[in-house]
Amino acid sequence: MAAATAPRFIKCVTVGDGAVGKTCMLICYTSNKFPTDYIPTVFDNFSANVVVEGITVNLGLWDTAGQEDYNRLRPLSYRGADVFVLAFSLVSRASYENVLKKWIPELQHFAPGIPLVLVGTKLDLREDRHYMADHPGLVPVTTEQVQISLHYVYRVQHALILKLLVFCS
Repeated sequence: MAAATAPRFIKCVTVGDGAVGKTCMLICYTSNKFPTDYIPTVFDNFSANVVVEGITVNLGLWDTAGQEDYNRLRPLSYRGADVFVLAFSLVSRASYENVLKKWIPELQHFAPGIPLVLVGTKLDLREDRHYMADHPGLVPVTTEQVQISLHYVYRVQHALILKLLVFCS
């Protein structure tokens, strides 16, 4: 009889501006609950076991702070990462612009060659007139704008290993 193999561990680190929905995304994934209150994260860890092609994988989900106050501490969580989830808000052009201005350069500097999943959050709010009226100054990001930027990334940022683009609520 074959010996059972130990579950594989994958370290997944989420990055992105503050308040884009990183923590909410992780809580929804690990507990199937949608948090109703916003509480800024400093650093937090979540865990989930998933089965991929018959193999159990322990997914270590590292939630990082996007605020500038943590720019020096945040890269400490990058060590040993197998993949990054880079989140931006589809209702905040500023968070989207920081993907190219801040996050990709930071990841290339501290963790070159690590695969990246780009996630546009708050898709449900992009067309919500009430939400947009209650949050003046927010400028939604269109799918076309994201695609244009991705073409730029592929042409100019060859060191970036973008594996997947996802839009979610």
